[in-house]
Amino acid sequence: MKRPEGAAPEAAPIFPPAGPTPTPGGPGDGAPPDADEPGGSGGSDGPQDSGDDEGASDSGERRKKKGSFWKELPLLLLIAIVLALLIKTFLVQAFSIPSESMENTIKVGDRVLVNKFSPWFGAEPERGQVVVFHDPGNWLQEAPKQSDNAVVRGLQKGMSWVGLMPSADEKDLIKRVIGVGGDRVQCCDAQGRLMVNGKPLDESSYLKKGVAPSTKVFDVTVPKGRIWLMGDNRDNSSDSRYHMDQPFSGTVDKDQVIGRAFTVVWPLNRIHRLGVPGTFDQPGLGLDVIGGTPMAAGLIGAVPLVLWRRRRAGVDGAPEAAPATRDPSGAPPA
Repeated sequence: MKRPEGAAPEAAPIFPPAGPTPTPGGPGDGAPPDADEPGGSGGSDGPQDSGDDEGASDSGERRKKKGSFWKELPLLLLIAIVLALLIKTFLVQAFSIPSESMENTIKVGDRVLVNKFSPWFGAEPERGQVVVFHDPGNWLQEAPKQSDNAVVRGLQKGMSWVGLMPSADEKDLIKRVIGVGGDRVQCCDAQGRLMVNGKPLDESSYLKKGVAPSTKVFDVTVPKGRIWLMGDNRDNSSDSRYHMDQPFSGTVDKDQVIGRAFTVVWPLNRIHRLGVPGTFDQPGLGLDVIGGTPMAAGLIGAVPLVLWRRRRAGVDGAPEAAPATRDPSGAPPA
C-alpha cells in the first residue's frame, strides 16, 4: 500500500520476530561450544570415564592372577621334583665324605658333586680321576650313621631322594683311580714311588703331606673292565691294596662306579675343583690306548682311507668334458 506524501515514517515494531536469533559466539558462528553447554569439555551431562569401574577391573584381574598362581603351584612343584630326579639320575648328585681316606684333597664333612652324565655316552673312569663307587664287597665294615632325630632322618631321606642331599644309608666310597684295565701297578721303585706301566708317579700334588705312596708292597695287573683305586691319605685308606685276597685282586668293576667327583662345593671356604694331576698325562703311561680301544683306533685310521677313496672315485669317475665347438659364424662358444 502506497504511503501518502508527508506522512510520518512507520514506527519499528514493538515485539521482535518470534524466530530464534543466533547469539554471538554460539554454534551458528562456528565458535567452540561453551564449556558449560552440553557437548562441552566441562559439561556435566556428557559421557564420563568411570574411575570406580577401572579400579574394580584392575582388582578383579589381580585376584584372577593370584588365584591362577596358587592353582599352578602344584604343577610347578611337580615339574621341579621331576627335574631334580632326572638330574640326580643322569647328571649330578651330591655326596658327603665320611672318612679321612682322601685327605687333604677332600676332608671329612666335605660335600662333593659327582658327574653322572658322561658314563651314559660310553665314558669310562680314567687314571687320576676321583670317583664315587658302590662298596664292591665289605670294604665298609660299618653301616653309615644316621641321625637319632626322626624329623631329621625324614628330611634327609626326602632330600636325598631328589638328589639335594647325600643318602645316609647307601654304602658308597670315594677314591682316586690309579690304574685301569691292562695297567700294571707296582709299589715301589728305588725312590719309593708308585709305578704304572713302568712309569713312576709324582704324587706330591695330591698325597697328604708326610704320607708315603704306600707302605704295602704289591705288583698287580688290572683286569680288563676293572680299576685299581687308592686314597690320597694312604696311611688311613682301606683301598685296593687291602683287598687283594678277594677275587680280582682288589680291583673294582667299572660298572660299580657311580660317577666322577669333579668339585667340592661345601663348606664355602673349601670350594675347589677336583682335576686330574699332571703326572697321569706323562708320555708312555697309557700303554693300553691303542690296544684297549680297537674300535676307536679303527675309526681313526679309517677316516683318511675313506676320504682318499672318495676323492679318487671322483677323479676316475668324472665324465670327460666335450670338446668346445666353434659356431659356423665364427663366434666363440658361450
